[in-house]
Amino acid sequence: MAEKKNTKVVTGACIASYVHTAEPESYNNSEPAYSIQLVINKSDTKTVSAIKEAIKNAYDNGAQTLGNADLKRIKIPLRDGDEERSDDPVYKGRYFLNAKTKTKPEVVDRNGQAIIDEARDFYSGCICRASINFYAYNTSGNKGIGVGLNNVQKLADGTPLGGRTRAADDFNDDTTGLDLGGYDDIMTESNTSSGGSGSEDEDWLS
Repeated sequence: MAEKKNTKVVTGACIASYVHTAEPESYNNSEPAYSIQLVINKSDTKTVSAIKEAIKNAYDNGAQTLGNADLKRIKIPLRDGDEERSDDPVYKGRYFLNAKTKTKPEVVDRNGQAIIDEARDFYSGCICRASINFYAYNTSGNKGIGVGLNNVQKLADGTPLGGRTRAADDFNDDTTGLDLGGYDDIMTESNTSSGGSGSEDEDWLS
């Protein structure tokens, strides 16, 4: 039996998009899965070459699964952002691919430590790298090379995609002397009465 060729790649720095690594998502009634889209600079020839080689290896490993279909006639996961997303500047000069897994991937920071509040701190727009693997599939005659997601490392914060903003950006001004709009007396009263029974609130609500 022929030895299986390597299909695993650890990417260089990418833009994380469509991030669903904290909780699995279901699309079109499919089984829920954890997923991410990796947006990769075309200038990162090391990563691009490794991905292309892994795709070819997955094709060779899965020849029987694919029914010996021609590589040019099956679905390939590495897609050209300049061609498919020409109206979005995020994809200019970049490739992209989608990776998913049914098992929750580990998401760590630059020091290899688990990101505790993943839903908040790892979002679409972050700069990351990922460990991924490629495999052949043939589902109801739909043949191609898929991408499995192993683990993700966040490298840096980035501009949030999809309209999301960070609290640090929304509230980055100095609050010293901020006009509280006439509520400062309420604040003072609340502070001095903290730890009370709460009966005044209950009377007000009744």
